[in-house]
Amino acid sequence: MGMTMTQKILAKAAGLESVKAGDLIMAKLSLVLGNDITTPVAIDEFEKIGCNNVFDKTKIALVPDHFTPNKDIKSAQQALKLRNFAKEKDIENYFEVGEMGIEHALLPEKGLVVAGDVVIGADSHTCTYGALGAFSTGVGSTDMAAGMATGKAWFKVPEAIKFNLTGKFQKDVSGKDLILHIIGMIGVDGALYKSMEFTGEGMHNLTMDDRFTIANMAIEAGAKNGIFEVDDLTIEYMKEHSKKEYTIYKADSDAEYVRVIDIDLSKVPHTVSFPHLPENTRTPENWGTVEIDQVVIGSCTNGRLSDLRAAAQILKGKKVKKGVRVIVFPATQKIYLDAIKEGILTDLVEAGATISAPTCGPCLGGHMGILAEGERCVATTNRNFIGRMGHVDSEVYLASPQVAAASAILGRIATPDEVR
Repeated sequence: MGMTMTQKILAKAAGLESVKAGDLIMAKLSLVLGNDITTPVAIDEFEKIGCNNVFDKTKIALVPDHFTPNKDIKSAQQALKLRNFAKEKDIENYFEVGEMGIEHALLPEKGLVVAGDVVIGADSHTCTYGALGAFSTGVGSTDMAAGMATGKAWFKVPEAIKFNLTGKFQKDVSGKDLILHIIGMIGVDGALYKSMEFTGEGMHNLTMDDRFTIANMAIEAGAKNGIFEVDDLTIEYMKEHSKKEYTIYKADSDAEYVRVIDIDLSKVPHTVSFPHLPENTRTPENWGTVEIDQVVIGSCTNGRLSDLRAAAQILKGKKVKKGVRVIVFPATQKIYLDAIKEGILTDLVEAGATISAPTCGPCLGGHMGILAEGERCVATTNRNFIGRMGHVDSEVYLASPQVAAASAILGRIATPDEVR
């Protein structure tokens, strides 16, 4: 029996000719990632192991992005611990305020991940890098500590679900709509500890940002990882951003999948996840009238330049509805600067949005966008659990940047066509 993309990458990293679903393997790591919430715990565990140095100072990335800029004394102490560790261990890829960004947008931008890599990160959305044809997955802080010390990690080789994509999106439909559509179809545990593998002719019609968004939310279907077949667009992106050597792995024709799902992109509608699970998806005919208090555009899911551009194209020349708060978070400093140069931020500010520094803050209910009791928010983030962005009696509706922007204008969940 042949192997999937994920299985081939893991076999290579484990020094084995082949692996099959369910095998337990020890794999070499290409990169270990941590942030200002998870790394301090990992540092404590690292010190308990008794190691003096990390396995490779060039293969660890530390990004203070969750409570940065620091919101209070406790978060400042967390960041200080991260900073001191990076300095002591001479970590090459430590990104301070002013050069940092939201980790899962920053690492591809910096060229730290390429096809064929094996990446672990103490953050559940580490699966983002599957857009580049890498195996990447979230782990706990203890596993991060072991990874920093040894450069290795244990894995159970996952089963796989194949997504065969055809067609092309309709206007204003994007990768966010697709992944919400998929999660609505299979459920938040529909890919539990499985690899979500994307291929097919329609895949070539997806932008890299679409792919990052889709891979990012694989975890919301319970997946171990999401991964895209490498094509010319992937190669172009890697060559532009990285000097690392990459390895392309394609699934064998006889690879085994527990399920094959065919999706025609031209039939994917605008999709919104209603509270309180990503699987609770609805399309426009089922939205009803849902009035909102806040819109958040940004995060590791939809804070890239194309996302901000899409929102600005809808908001330009219009005004945010009186009483609605719109907060925009460019995902990295580079994206922030590019959005200034392109005039995107001007359009957003003139429409009534406020612009924040890159941070994960509002997404996890940390800071800079907390919801009060009874408030509703349309967000381009990735989770809408109870209390995710603030009060337990607030509500989060997950949507694309296009739907978020339209909703900001009308003060209720809306499609882009309603404001054009």
